[in-house]
Amino acid sequence: MKDSLQAYGTKVKTFWDAKTKGQKALIIGAPLLLIIGISMIVFLSSRTTLVPLYSNLTPSETGSIKENLDAKGIKSEIVEGGTAIKVPEEQVDSLMVELAAEGIPDSGNIDYSFFSQNAGIGMTENEFDVMKLDAMQSELAELMKGIDGINNAKVMINMPESGVFLNETEEQASASIVLNTDPGYKFENQQIQALYHLVSKSVPNLPTDNIVITNQNFEYYDLKNSEDFSTGSQFAVQHEIKKEIEKDIQRQVQTMLATLMGQEKVVVSVTADVDFTQENREENLVEPVDEENMAGIAISAQKLTETFTGNGDTEGGIPQSEDGADALGSSYVEGSNSNGDYEKIEETINNEVNRIRKEIVESPYKVRDLGIQVMVEPPDANNPNSLPQDRINDITQILSTIIRTSIDKDTLNETLTDEELQNKIAVSVQEFNGKVEFPNEETATIPWWIYLVVGLLLLVIILLLWLFLRNKKEKEEEIVEYEVEEQLNDSLPDVHQVKETEASIRIKQLEKLAKEKPEDFAKLLRTWITED
Repeated sequence: MKDSLQAYGTKVKTFWDAKTKGQKALIIGAPLLLIIGISMIVFLSSRTTLVPLYSNLTPSETGSIKENLDAKGIKSEIVEGGTAIKVPEEQVDSLMVELAAEGIPDSGNIDYSFFSQNAGIGMTENEFDVMKLDAMQSELAELMKGIDGINNAKVMINMPESGVFLNETEEQASASIVLNTDPGYKFENQQIQALYHLVSKSVPNLPTDNIVITNQNFEYYDLKNSEDFSTGSQFAVQHEIKKEIEKDIQRQVQTMLATLMGQEKVVVSVTADVDFTQENREENLVEPVDEENMAGIAISAQKLTETFTGNGDTEGGIPQSEDGADALGSSYVEGSNSNGDYEKIEETINNEVNRIRKEIVESPYKVRDLGIQVMVEPPDANNPNSLPQDRINDITQILSTIIRTSIDKDTLNETLTDEELQNKIAVSVQEFNGKVEFPNEETATIPWWIYLVVGLLLLVIILLLWLFLRNKKEKEEEIVEYEVEEQLNDSLPDVHQVKETEASIRIKQLEKLAKEKPEDFAKLLRTWITED
């Protein structure tokens, strides 16, 4: 084991001594540079940068937000004397959307402190306001893209001018938003509330009544106020239900025709006539058990029979008063003698019938009439004839089927005719000039220092690989040279070698004997001397 270690150490020392100073510095510096680069990547990737989430908060709201973030396991930091809170930079957008959906905060605004950092020395107040407004709109659009179902958004905010006098009434801001949503996506009420709350809390003095949100298909997303429904205006309730029915049919038609014509080629509008009459009635019905024979079930029966046979007594005499007074002045006529038979049969059967009691509540939401209006842009927007008539007929047929199946059957005395259906459908083919165009989404860019570190690492790896291959090639060349020399030494005869004779062979044998066995060589010499 010791010899192996010494041999290995000798090889390492020989390898190291054979290198120049530049090669030695490169061998030591390359691993160090690699370790430093990896350490920098790990440090920069694991470092958490905190940025402001909300500012101008009350202490109670700061505490509630802090408690909410701690419950979610999110790192946060309270700054500015408890009126602002910081969170990790990569979680700012998602946290704003989540907290807005929960109605947090009730006060405060999204932090725009970075404007002061980017403002130049010569920037005027108007220029700063324009920059701030543009950044607010861009920031709100980015936040909304983080909600499910929203691909892109365009935000337009109208900020009122500040009054010169203190006693002037402060005007309210307004906002208009156009969303680019996924085809057929249906937003939940909580998501719509989050959108309104997010916009309202992002812009100072902006009530939800001054916010209008629509999508690329001109569908409006209205904020449902639960207080209005509880105190309630019956008209508001019915109007909301009517809009929901129209919106549901519109969404179905839009999805179907968008698949046929293209998402940006169809606009659908639906108008419905809904019957809100609600009927409560009670029915008490009596029906025979056996409807065919109109008979019930016998639950009890009674049969009485009376018979008489005999001679009848004759009547006669003078009637008397009850108190024994004189006769009444009349008498009975004496009857004739006769024999008679008497029989009486009485039968009673109690039958039970079906007694049905119904309490019926008729549904108040019945579609009495329905109209669908469709605008289609032809494949060639400038040429309405590029859309064939067969395609228009297909669209009309689809809409006819939807109308026929959506209208309540009880409200129709007879089936709708084709002419009546045609009066409920309108298909217009023309170019769309008011489409909202969304800019292409910018792809996330990688910081420049990551490219630098990766480039240095690749350079170090390539250099180490080149040195390794170079050393390996040098060793292979040395081995080849050594083998060639050995082969030449073995194959080529010595140029000084002389052809051996018997005398030269004996001389070599004597030399070998003198080296290996000097005593025997001495004995042999004495023998030769004696013989001479």
